[in-house]
Amino acid sequence: MASPNERIKKDSQHLRGTLAESLGDGHTGALRANDTQLSKFHGFYQQDDRDVRAERAKRKLEPLYSFMLRARVPGGVVTPQQWLVIDRLGRELSGGSVRLTTRQTFQYHGILKEGLKPLIQGLHSALLDSIAACGDVNRNVLCNTNPVDSSLHAEVYRQTVLLSEHLLPGTRAYHEIWLDEEKVAHSEEPIYGDTYLPRKFKTAVAIPPHNDVDVYANDLGFVAIAENGKLRGYNVLVGGGMGTTHGDTATYPRAASALGFISPEQMNVVAEAVLTTQRDFGNRDDRKNARLKYTLDRLGVDAFRAEVEKRSGVTFLPEVPVVFTQQGDRFGWVQGIDGKEHLTLFVPEGRLIDKGEQRWLEGLRAIAQVHQGDFRMTANQNLIIAGVPQAQKAQIDALVAEYGLKVPTSRLRENAMACVALPTCGLAMAEAERYLEDFVAKVQTLLDEVGLGDQDIVTRITGCPNGCARPFLAEIGLVGKAPGRYNLYLGADGRGLRVNKLYRENQTEAEILAELKPVLARYKAEGLEAERFGDFVVRGGIVKEVRDAQVDFHA
Repeated sequence: MASPNERIKKDSQHLRGTLAESLGDGHTGALRANDTQLSKFHGFYQQDDRDVRAERAKRKLEPLYSFMLRARVPGGVVTPQQWLVIDRLGRELSGGSVRLTTRQTFQYHGILKEGLKPLIQGLHSALLDSIAACGDVNRNVLCNTNPVDSSLHAEVYRQTVLLSEHLLPGTRAYHEIWLDEEKVAHSEEPIYGDTYLPRKFKTAVAIPPHNDVDVYANDLGFVAIAENGKLRGYNVLVGGGMGTTHGDTATYPRAASALGFISPEQMNVVAEAVLTTQRDFGNRDDRKNARLKYTLDRLGVDAFRAEVEKRSGVTFLPEVPVVFTQQGDRFGWVQGIDGKEHLTLFVPEGRLIDKGEQRWLEGLRAIAQVHQGDFRMTANQNLIIAGVPQAQKAQIDALVAEYGLKVPTSRLRENAMACVALPTCGLAMAEAERYLEDFVAKVQTLLDEVGLGDQDIVTRITGCPNGCARPFLAEIGLVGKAPGRYNLYLGADGRGLRVNKLYRENQTEAEILAELKPVLARYKAEGLEAERFGDFVVRGGIVKEVRDAQVDFHA
């Protein structure tokens, strides 16, 4: 029996539903129930402030409803002029902040219902949108930021944008509801069909040796293969995905599998074939088992590859061997092959807000007013001021210093990431963003105590097992189980190629730190030269290696 979401999508008139009527209802700050599902396809979620939920209920008030809206920015690149609009809308309609996300874009929190339309129209004025940023469709396509090899990045980025456009829904519902276009009497969805995909679908493009987009965590991945500085083609990956469900062994995180190698011009037709195969073979009865990773494991990689080849008319060549060295970003100034300079700024929790000495919005606004290049959001929630001419480098440095945008940090902190979690995410079981800084500081204390010092260990926290901050690809992963309690995962490889494994379940902070200290001490005493922490805990038998997630993750 199909899940209720399938009926909602089918009856929605291609994502229109009663969204227009919901927006016009001034008696509530919420949308109608079915519209809360359809709104995701338009780029936003309905939320409420859980910190005040009980108090409002006592006063017989409805929850304090607001909305989170996520933009679609393929490859995470925006111009300084677009940034000024992003900044203004955040200050005027979203409580004075902008948040960089793990999907290489930005999102706004705390939007009131009456602010949704002005915000979307404001984005449109800057040639930005939130179409398909959420929902059961292909979402924002990630692209490795790679500021060094500028010419290769430019070509791969160009194809990323074209791919994102190619996989957009065909409906004009977004334009009718938010941009006041005339309603189309009949619309079609040639790629998605009337019920779209069984579940969300994520795509990323990586340029080795840096895996800053965690390409193996995506339903569909393209790994760029270069030869003499020119794009030769892509390895195609399928079946990655982070989400799981506590206590349900039929769910698991999975790193993607390779289908093979294709030429650059085959990217879009292969992507469409992968998407439509998932559309037609994916599980529409149980949303917990609806991601492409489960379809792939059910059909088998060889059968899935054959279906994609049949639909695309492309025969895969053997996968080209590649080497990835890290998941994280490269901080500070990096010079590209074109002589331009690129400055990566560490943004704590990805939260851009003016607070104390760190005046992120004000500072980036000042930089945008003089910047001659572009801004690039990373999949690790950081920001690159890219394409700076040599002559302007000192001016950018001065503005960064003036507004406190160079944050004191450590290698451990630079490689840490968290989802938003409480108080606004309705799925959160525990804190994440608000807890990350404190937890990392305590792990750093452990590192100092055992003599490891400033160590590069990928650490991630999420408030629930949906895995928005990709905790299952972290060398130390915390996944919320209840307020103040987390499952502790160890054993990912620090390059984004291998998922980790449950080490201890339902632990308090004190218990987690007590478990970590002897493991870190062993790593100090027994680790090989240049061996990553995640590789050591596997080699040392502390956790078993996850090779086949369907079999190994829960074993």
